[in-house]
Amino acid sequence: MNVWDRPEPPHRPVPLDRQRIVAAAVALADEGGLDAVSLRKIAARLDVGPMRLYGYISTKEDLFDLMVDEVQGEILPEEPPGDWREALRLLAHRTRQAALRHEWLADLLGGRPAMGPNGLAVSESTLSALDGLADVDTALRAVETVAAYFTGAIRREIAELRAERATGRSKSEWQRSRGPYLTRMLATGDYPALARAVHEGTHVDAGTSFATGLDWVLDAVAARLAGPPA
Repeated sequence: MNVWDRPEPPHRPVPLDRQRIVAAAVALADEGGLDAVSLRKIAARLDVGPMRLYGYISTKEDLFDLMVDEVQGEILPEEPPGDWREALRLLAHRTRQAALRHEWLADLLGGRPAMGPNGLAVSESTLSALDGLADVDTALRAVETVAAYFTGAIRREIAELRAERATGRSKSEWQRSRGPYLTRMLATGDYPALARAVHEGTHVDAGTSFATGLDWVLDAVAARLAGPPA
């Protein structure tokens, strides 16, 4: 049975419901990542016996589904998007913002479709903005293309943030520490394209890079929605 269709057990002396369980799980994941989430730790945080949780959630997979759907509620726009481009841009930026608040989300992006109530609402909001502009398959490919871009970009950004915490050095500090080695390698003349990128390229922050790449992907989607090339 789907976790959202499973009835909740009756209340006991200590009130408990899926909402409280999921909130505790999200808090644990925010503090220590997905590895920090277990039914035992959730039960301890809620001051209940671990066995009580099995009446609400039978597997960790169910728990993760509920956690993702909880965060999908943060991704859902407050107002309907004005057009398809705004809908896809909002989906990308709001997913990135949610992942920066809940870094564990990056580990669960790109898997199975989000089938909880909030996840379905996000999909409905996004696809409705494309309704009538293209056939269903083209609309689905457009959403998948944008999702593939922001999923990869978000995972890379979160990986860099985790590396900074693990090493105690920022990205710029790490780059400076590798500077002498890179300078020697580029001086060999074996990497002319890379040398030009290093010396002439403009280095931008993660937010700017994300927004620029997203605009390029949306431009490509717009060209496809306009019709096949002649």
